Amino acid sequence: MRIAVATGVAGGIGGKLAARLGDAGYHVICVDLANGVAEVAESLPAATAIQADLTSEEGRASVVSAVQSLGGLDLLVNNAGITRDARIVKMSQAQFDAVLAVNLGSVFQLSTELAPYLREGSAIVSISSRAYLGNFGQFNYSMSKGGVVGLTRALALELAPNVRVNAIAPGLIETPMAMAIPAEIRDAMVNAIPLQRMGLPGDVAEAVVWLGDGERSGYLTGHVLVVGGGRSLI
Repeated sequence: MRIAVATGVAGGIGGKLAARLGDAGYHVICVDLANGVAEVAESLPAATAIQADLTSEEGRASVVSAVQSLGGLDLLVNNAGITRDARIVKMSQAQFDAVLAVNLGSVFQLSTELAPYLREGSAIVSISSRAYLGNFGQFNYSMSKGGVVGLTRALALELAPNVRVNAIAPGLIETPMAMAIPAEIRDAMVNAIPLQRMGLPGDVAEAVVWLGDGERSGYLTGHVLVVGGGRSLI
């Protein structure tokens, strides 16, 4: 059985991601700081639940230990992320540091710590965001997601030819976070999307599974796949 690590599984995209990986035949090591991680794992055919803070050495060590016990890793999906939005003139150092630590620092640390266990032909898929192009009021978030893009491209060079490394940049996806946006602002955002709708968590999950499959995307590495309904075009 193929082994996958998926972080942030209790979030809006994460639950669908874990389910899709389970459908694709992976034993999914489900990781999240939230209590919901156990419930997600219990819904899958084969899974391990780890409630952990990935910004801590102890938290990451629990993930490494699970991978070791299963004999290796075929797919790492770096999906964990947070927001602490504020205009730059009002953003605190704590807000800045928290987002960079989770969204970029943990991606770097977990990827490097799991790299020795990645099997030949395996893949890393990290979730960036269309926000890496810049979002008002999200200086820290945009910076962190841009860092994920740079990390992806550099890591793809270092781990080739045995491991492929790609990223996905979702646009506006129908998650609790997106639905919390005031309706008039959200409607304006949807109107700016060429496909005229919000994306679904399943759209992102399907892209992850495709990028993780060496038979279907085996000549793709160092790439950023925008799942945004064409919003990156304008």
